[in-house]
Amino acid sequence: MGRKSTKEDKNVYFQARTDAGLTRERASEVTSISESRIEKIELQNALPHPDEVLAMARAYGSSSICNYFCSHECKIGQEYVPEIRPRVLSQAVLEMLAALNDLEENRNRLIAITADGLIDETEIRDLARIQSELSRVSMAIDSFNLWINEQIASGVIDNGMLLHERQLLDDKL
Repeated sequence: MGRKSTKEDKNVYFQARTDAGLTRERASEVTSISESRIEKIELQNALPHPDEVLAMARAYGSSSICNYFCSHECKIGQEYVPEIRPRVLSQAVLEMLAALNDLEENRNRLIAITADGLIDETEIRDLARIQSELSRVSMAIDSFNLWINEQIASGVIDNGMLLHERQLLDDKL
């Protein structure tokens, strides 16, 4: 029988496993990661390998641990992958729409700035503001996609059906 964790600061891997209702023993069976390795990862005595994170994400129904790994534990990801925090659907959609609305207001300015292929000193401030807004749009979209992936992982959304519908839409474009 597995030992109970007594550590106050539960890491994301421990939390995802317990949220999925799995013991370390059961998690080991469904991920093909040894119990002792899972324990080391959860107690932060070892960093997981990318393939282990993927196995845990699939088994636990938690794609957010992949983003956590990339944004916090992978050297490349720490430079290039922002942390995406899970949101409820309404919050994710409203943030995305607000960001897109703000971007729409600056569309003409972006066209004016980039039309000549040069960025001069008078355009830098506006370009920086627009770049910041684009990052906000990207984060909002990523948050929405994370919500969808979490729903797929937990079985609420049928991934095959979603892919089929997306393919139908792509074929029309």
